Amino acid sequence: MLNTIIRKEIHNHVLSFRFLAVFLLLLVIVPATVLVLTNDYIRKQNDASRRQTEIQTYLSQYAHFNRLYGVIAPSQPPVPFLALVRGLSAEVNLGEFDNDPLPVMFPLIDLTFIVTILLSLAALVLSYDAVSGEREDGTLKLMLANGVPRAKIILGKLLGGVATLLVPFLVGLAVGMVLLLLNPRLGWKGSDWGALGLILAGAVVYLSLFVGLGILISSRHHSSASSIMTSLFVWVLLILVIPNLAPYAASLIRPTPSRIKLNREIARLTDVDRDDLGRKLQKEKTEAVLKQYPILAPVTRMSEAEIKAAIKKDSALAQAYRVLAGEIEAAWKEANIIQGEKAKVLREDLDRIQKSQTQLALRLSMASPLADFTYLAADMSNTGMRNARHFESLVSAWNQLYGEYMRRKMEAMRKANPTMDVWNTATDVRDLPRFAYKEEALPGRMMSGLAPFVVLLVLSLALFAAGFAAFVRYDVR
Repeated sequence: MLNTIIRKEIHNHVLSFRFLAVFLLLLVIVPATVLVLTNDYIRKQNDASRRQTEIQTYLSQYAHFNRLYGVIAPSQPPVPFLALVRGLSAEVNLGEFDNDPLPVMFPLIDLTFIVTILLSLAALVLSYDAVSGEREDGTLKLMLANGVPRAKIILGKLLGGVATLLVPFLVGLAVGMVLLLLNPRLGWKGSDWGALGLILAGAVVYLSLFVGLGILISSRHHSSASSIMTSLFVWVLLILVIPNLAPYAASLIRPTPSRIKLNREIARLTDVDRDDLGRKLQKEKTEAVLKQYPILAPVTRMSEAEIKAAIKKDSALAQAYRVLAGEIEAAWKEANIIQGEKAKVLREDLDRIQKSQTQLALRLSMASPLADFTYLAADMSNTGMRNARHFESLVSAWNQLYGEYMRRKMEAMRKANPTMDVWNTATDVRDLPRFAYKEEALPGRMMSGLAPFVVLLVLSLALFAAGFAAFVRYDVR
């Protein structure tokens, strides 16, 4: 009996104009999206390669520590999944506006957009009259008169609606994946295919949620016209209103201090106040060294070239000058540490408050199925907030290696020439440890995507239960 109802639902949908429109739309949009995003990924990959080439040129000709980090600062290379899911990479880069304004004004769509917007609308379009429409046609009364259980009717409508929509979506995606695989530069791994499978599982649950929502709304109306209006209202609320209002609600509940004001205070602590403290400590340490080494008294009135010539002739002066240079460096290091700790306290307080606000906004937004699927797809594809945190952890580990390398290199430069300006003198850094980005393993991403998937599943089951309860009490007359 259940199979008969499912086949009936699929048959009725397939023969409708609504299904034809959805099928043609997905068959065109999904492959076109994959093709466009693949080309965009290749462009980003080329940009990343050119950047590495330019860095190599700089390191071989101009490298000095005053500007070195700004040149080699770690940047995340494009991940292969960008051919399907844009994630956080979809953030607008206003710096590109002068070159080509269209990608900024009209950003590319991706698999997440297709599922969350197009498929959810298609699900409501196909299911808004699942009950009220059959009541108007009289077929619902006939099924019940023939002893068909209401539970099987409602379950058959759900499964039939989901199966009907999955066909055009999977066909379009299959065509898109063929286009993706024909490009030899993408090189998907087994973990990428596993992540895609989990995203598709989330898409099935997401689709069943909106089919169930359409059935619920249809079971609460006796007119298809009123049912479609209610469906559109609820769709706007779930898809557009809740995700966009969640950050503003979180900012009202847990406000954060002004970042502009805080940055101004941090700049004062690490710039003006740091320089004042550094000069004070340098003066104190210099006076102490001059008392200990009277031989250094003439040095304060000599040029760098004269100092260099003098310490070559006098080993005692050279030893004393190394002590003086070390104390001066220690003075500025101490100033940097003192002022840096003050700035660190302010940054940590702001980060703590902002993380709390972000977590609240995330929890509030998860009332929307769109937000749940977006978080799931972004984390599974290594393009979301979890990957941003993973990238930060890799950068932090590399920064420690870079700091140790810089200290060893500077010590060697000072040992070779005590008067050398180690910050602004070009040096050989071919042995510099390079940053290497590595994607997070699939099990870690699965743990992160579990919460939004469970929320989607719970919402879907709740809507189906509500729809069944409404249908049990539905008057078919």
